[in-house]
Amino acid sequence: MTATPDDHALAAKLATEAGRLLVDLRAALVDQGAGAAELKDHGDRLSHEFLTEALARLRPEDPVLSEEGVADETPGTKAARLAASRVWIVDPLDGTREFSEPPRTDWAVHVALCIDGLAVVGAVALPALGITLSTEEPPSLPASSGTVRVLVSRTRPPAEAEAIAGALGAELVPMGSAGAKAMAVVRGLAECYPHSGGQYEWDSCAPVAVAGAAGLWCSRLDGSALRYNAPDPYLPDLLVCRPELVDAVRGVLDEH
Repeated sequence: MTATPDDHALAAKLATEAGRLLVDLRAALVDQGAGAAELKDHGDRLSHEFLTEALARLRPEDPVLSEEGVADETPGTKAARLAASRVWIVDPLDGTREFSEPPRTDWAVHVALCIDGLAVVGAVALPALGITLSTEEPPSLPASSGTVRVLVSRTRPPAEAEAIAGALGAELVPMGSAGAKAMAVVRGLAECYPHSGGQYEWDSCAPVAVAGAAGLWCSRLDGSALRYNAPDPYLPDLLVCRPELVDAVRGVLDEH
């Protein structure tokens, strides 16, 4: 089974529209004096409800796995998802912490379609920047800048990232959401994004689809393929990097 052009267009459309709703919501809540917790809760709920309603209406035969809906997944709906070839995997608000800290821009909306376990269709909206990158029109990878910048979380860099930076003389660059980091590599703002320490399928499915379409290397840290629509959506590690750096980065990771 393959994706249709309409699938790619739908992913981009929904991610963009959800992002616009979130931008408007954040501005309204800030005007009302809302705190961080309120921003997070309202943002997650609004985007989740918008995306799941739209997919139920426009792709009624396809199951949906959403970060905000996984707790409500019944045995029956889970069985239907696992038996399906096509499954939409969405993160309604990737980077809730950054969303709740205006004017930060490093948060995202992820809409992906996995087919037979592979991330085939994807869109990552960066709403605060007014950008959506998607497989509808795969972005072109910019020419190498000649530097190596390794993206890490804002709190504690993973040991793998520090090992890569040390071996390659690279700079560690902190950034917020997983989608923002992966798209920074796509946009030529960094060269490598290694992650360890915990993620779920919705954190990486759309970014991996877009990054792969742009020509980037995407895998688990051990080099194995990223597979989606598993019974347990926990998918704790990820590597997105420029193709010319794959051998060097993989060599460091193998030693580490």
